[in-house]
Amino acid sequence: MNVHQPATGEASHSAVRQHHDEIAQPAGTGLVLSGVEIALGQHRLLAIDRAVAPGETLTVMGPSGSGKSSLFAFVAGFLDPAFNARGRVFLNGRDLTRLAPQRRRLGLLFQDALLFPHMSVGENLLFALAPGIRGRTGRRQAVEVMLAEVDLDGTFSRDPATLSGGQAARVALARTLLAEPEALLLDEPFSRLDQ
Repeated sequence: MNVHQPATGEASHSAVRQHHDEIAQPAGTGLVLSGVEIALGQHRLLAIDRAVAPGETLTVMGPSGSGKSSLFAFVAGFLDPAFNARGRVFLNGRDLTRLAPQRRRLGLLFQDALLFPHMSVGENLLFALAPGIRGRTGRRQAVEVMLAEVDLDGTFSRDPATLSGGQAARVALARTLLAEPEALLLDEPFSRLDQ
């Protein structure tokens, strides 16, 4: 799992960090994982306290089953209730911990592109377009510009099933960026990009 704050350093560590009993609301910008612990039954998977400033990347590495995907799900707001979690997640001073996933302003990119199969490439991007872009022409133009930025000009009407794995990954990236997230959560999203 990678967490990236748009805006240059990189931190790489195991998924286990120290735990602080008192959780204070941080001020300022960035993503803060404060006293986060995730367990399955009585087995603690991970504990992490970490601040990720704008422009920084936090990489969480560990063996399969160490809680990386569970941490991703907790931060994003869709952790399976079979897990026990404590701690808080802040983004730019806002406490996200109890917010619904769609209110967190996080961009999620998974290993699989997860494109809507009943929509064209362009419709997939229109679906995620930030609400501030209004009007059919303006929305279409924003999508066409993004498609050009990811080297997929002329694919607006294409069926996602006709894309290569790398092309689908680029459409997923474009869709995520068009939503204008405040932070990106990445779960090996570029493993299928074309060379």
